[in-house]
Amino acid sequence: MSPKQLVLASPPLLLASIGIFLLTAMDAVIKAQMQVHPVPVSVFFRFFMGGVVALLVWAVLRPPKPTKAEVRANIFRVPLVVLTAGSFFLAISLLPLAEAISLSFLAPCFIAVLGVIWLKEKVDRSIIIALAFGFGGMAVMLWPNLQAGQVSSTLGIAAALFSAFAYAVNIILLRKLAVAQHPATIVAFQNVGPAVVLLPLALWFWSWPSTHDLLMFLLAGVLGVTGHLSLTFAFSKANASRLAPTEYTSLVWAALIGFVAFAEVPTVYTWAGSALIVAGSLALTRR
Repeated sequence: MSPKQLVLASPPLLLASIGIFLLTAMDAVIKAQMQVHPVPVSVFFRFFMGGVVALLVWAVLRPPKPTKAEVRANIFRVPLVVLTAGSFFLAISLLPLAEAISLSFLAPCFIAVLGVIWLKEKVDRSIIIALAFGFGGMAVMLWPNLQAGQVSSTLGIAAALFSAFAYAVNIILLRKLAVAQHPATIVAFQNVGPAVVLLPLALWFWSWPSTHDLLMFLLAGVLGVTGHLSLTFAFSKANASRLAPTEYTSLVWAALIGFVAFAEVPTVYTWAGSALIVAGSLALTRR
């Protein structure tokens, strides 16, 4: 059985879980590199190496050539990808990995709010419950940091919340665009486009990467592309509501990797706040 056949034959839940693990590992690699290089340089190399890997995958799989409408839709999403990923990577450079990822779970709550405001969706009980749990969990998690008044923590929190909001805007736009494309095409645009956009900013903050750094960025690119392909194939085989809970396994991986790689120990506030945020997000998936 070829690798492509093996992937297509794998259960969606397994593919989604593998994808979440790979993306969390990628976050950890970039977090380590951001301790050596400026954030813009690290984020640029994440997408540049991801673009190289994604184009190789695209060349091997040879999906149908994207239409003009698909090209426009992907280019339209590039700035949002840059804002979402850039602010998230800034957050993990300033916050413990588990805490930053926990705050990203607020995205479904922001999606619900934007759906009501932008798409005129009906406000039902599940939305109210989700928002109460989600923002309550955020308050619990952030209280110690805000009380301490640390500038870096406050900036990291703001970056994580902005990333979750930008992601929500991206999802709402995708609902409007609704363009069906091959996973390899989507992943290629999601890596090459941001690399092009981030190049001028990376040059402004430029620091030369060593051979070891380049290998680490290449590893991040492989992890990112493989993770996104796994998730894309999984969501093409099963409903989003069925696979959504697998996203929360990233908190477990983040806690384990953060402890082993960065000696980060999640506080009781992080676990309690995360539990409330996850509960709110799950309430939305059951609408």
